[in-house]
Amino acid sequence: QVQLVESGGGSVQEGDSLRLSCKASEFSRRTTCLGWFRQAPGMKRELVATFWRSGGATYYSDPVKGRFAISQDHGKRTLFLQMNSLKPEDTAMYYCGANDRSDSCVSGRLTSAEFFYWGPGAQVTVSG
Repeated sequence: QVQLVESGGGSVQEGDSLRLSCKASEFSRRTTCLGWFRQAPGMKRELVATFWRSGGATYYSDPVKGRFAISQDHGKRTLFLQMNSLKPEDTAMYYCGANDRSDSCVSGRLTSAEFFYWGPGAQVTVSG
């Protein structure tokens, strides 16, 4: 069973930056595709960004494109989400997910139902 643990959340002001981390118990075929999702109260869990570990390709949703950056530290089995120019609408619980998809990892079409492993989440609150 793959275990994921997020960290780095917090409360910040509009325009500030935060970096989320997701520590994985393993980097293997089961974690070929890693992603960040977020969920605001009363809303569905939405895709933020994905990272295809085999090739290094990335995908960003339109609301975060140009402001967020996803990356990994392979040696530390850690996925990062650098969040800059934060806005109040970025306020949500952020979740790290993993699956074994290669061909569709950075297509932008993956939903939360297609990720097999999840962390408990990290709260990000942005005040305007």
